[in-house]
Amino acid sequence: MWLLTFTGLILVSLALPVFSGDFEDGRQFAANRDYTQAVASFKKAAEQGNMDAQFNLGVMYSRGQGVAQDEQQAAAWYRLAADQGDLPAQAILGFMYLKGRGVPQDEKEAASWYLKAAEKNHAEAQYSLGVLYAKGTGVSQDDRQAVSWYLKAAEKEHPGAQFNLGFMYAKGRGATQNEKQAAIWYRKAAEQGDVPSQAILGLMYLKGQGVPQDDREAVTWYLKAAERGHPWAQYNLGVMYAKGREVEQDEHQAVIWYRRAADQGYVDAQYNLGVMYAKGRGVAQDEQQALTWYRKAADQGYADAQYNLGVMYTKGQGVGQDDQQAVIWYRKAADQGDADAQYNLGIRYADGKGVSQDYIEAHKWFSLATVGGEERAIKNRSIIEAKMTPEQIAEARRQASAWVKSEPKS
Repeated sequence: MWLLTFTGLILVSLALPVFSGDFEDGRQFAANRDYTQAVASFKKAAEQGNMDAQFNLGVMYSRGQGVAQDEQQAAAWYRLAADQGDLPAQAILGFMYLKGRGVPQDEKEAASWYLKAAEKNHAEAQYSLGVLYAKGTGVSQDDRQAVSWYLKAAEKEHPGAQFNLGFMYAKGRGATQNEKQAAIWYRKAAEQGDVPSQAILGLMYLKGQGVPQDDREAVTWYLKAAERGHPWAQYNLGVMYAKGREVEQDEHQAVIWYRRAADQGYVDAQYNLGVMYAKGRGVAQDEQQALTWYRKAADQGYADAQYNLGVMYTKGQGVGQDDQQAVIWYRKAADQGDADAQYNLGIRYADGKGVSQDYIEAHKWFSLATVGGEERAIKNRSIIEAKMTPEQIAEARRQASAWVKSEPKS
């Protein structure tokens, strides 16, 4: 990203008059894509101390234009320019020290170079320094300092800084929590084409956070981000088409957007796409496709998808009937607190389907399902209690209590 940001500066003439001949020749060669000659001309000027030629040589070594790519040489030339006060070179050196590219990784040295450029109002350096303060990288973690540097860069229309400033206001980090201010900065970044800001702005309009609730605006911003490939925006746009919120209800369009997000691994979209295939909504009903998308979501730990896979293996929908596989997926969902899966797992243990019959396990899972609001579990628990000894019932209760105590709290 940095090299792309600064590449255009090869063609910018800022040379001192005394070196203008070689430097201008280098610019012309670069403009004509004769990079070998450009390097030769820039090197002549750079060796005489021309700051801009030194910077441009750094760019060309970074990109491998006219020379073999060599980040150590790039860093050396950037350093010469930076020592003369070249702000882009200072900012790039900060990045190179941060990532250990061409120089030994050194977060404090990175912060030092970012600070030099930031103090001279270099927006990218100000933004980067804000990130370092927010994360405590190379400097003591300090949200107030992060906000201060983000603000300086944001006022220079730096979209990344505007986004981060919106985030800090939204979370109350380094500044008093203020959703209106968050929305203002997200909007500034969004209007510059910052895709995450567009997606978040869509959510804020959808929920009326920091802005008046407005489904139409939500759709507008989700669409901007979705068309740029943002999976979360694609998923939310799918939801709005599925529900007909400020757009004409269109389940086929919902499927299109769910698929785009699902193909990028967005788990909610994968699950919803599975539902659409299972029910034949917006697409022809296809249990095998439903199984495929549920499996993708389930493999990412999505409890509802894991439960649905259990049901499909139980019933042989889109796959051969397999009680053992059903138990595997019910257990994965049950372990996450899914009451339906806990109930079905209790049934498996009570009947000995896919597992060895075990009334203690059945009782435990029925009890846990009851806690989750599954009323059918109460009746089934009573039925198996009639087949259990008092000691078995006590053990089942102990195990259920231990499970509840060990369950991660959200």
